[in-house]
Parts: sequence; structure tokens; C-alpha cells
Amino acid sequence: MHKSDLVRLRHMRDACLEALSFVKGKSRSHLNDDRMLLLSLVKCIEIVGEAASRVSDDMKSKHSGIPWREITGMRNRLIHAYFDVDLDVVWETVNGELPGLVKRIESIVPGD
Repeated sequence: MHKSDLVRLRHMRDACLEALSFVKGKSRSHLNDDRMLLLSLVKCIEIVGEAASRVSDDMKSKHSGIPWREITGMRNRLIHAYFDVDLDVVWETVNGELPGLVKRIESIVPGD
């Protein structure tokens, strides 16, 4: 494994875990009123996508179960959406997608 891939995967994992910690004990309705929560989650998703875009093609092909293209695409949509972010998509991404992504990354990255 390239050292840079290891760094990127750790960035992805850490940003996922951070986002999950932000939503712990919260419901979807919190996104309507808590702008800081929304911006924090968007930033975490952006970090995951940016790190994923920098993972080597070799690593991506070895771990094709990770939806690399979709992760990067989500990041691109968020970066360019500015004030037109779909709160339901953000909530579903964090709660529905990130836990599984963390498990996949942790199966690749040696324990820290």
C-alpha cells in the first residue's frame, strides 16, 4: 500500500467518524435549525470526497466495493451547490452511507 493511500484512507475514516459524532443524539430536523451542524457535516463529506479523489487508481481497483466515483461526485456537488444543499441527502449520506464506509476503510487500514 502506498503511504499516500494510507494517509488518504485515514483522512476519509477520520472525517466519517467526526461527522457521525456530530449527529449522535440528533435527528434530521436539527439540520433545519442548526447551521453550524449542517456546515460541519458538509465539510466532513467534502473531506471524504477530496481524500477519495486522491487515492491511487491501483487502490481503487483493489477495493472496488467502495463507491469511489459516487463519493467524489457527492463532494463535487456539495462544493458547487453553495446554498442549494439538499438537507435530506446530507442526513442520509452521514447516517446511511458513512457507517458502512468506515467499516470498509477499517478493513483496509491497519489499526492505529
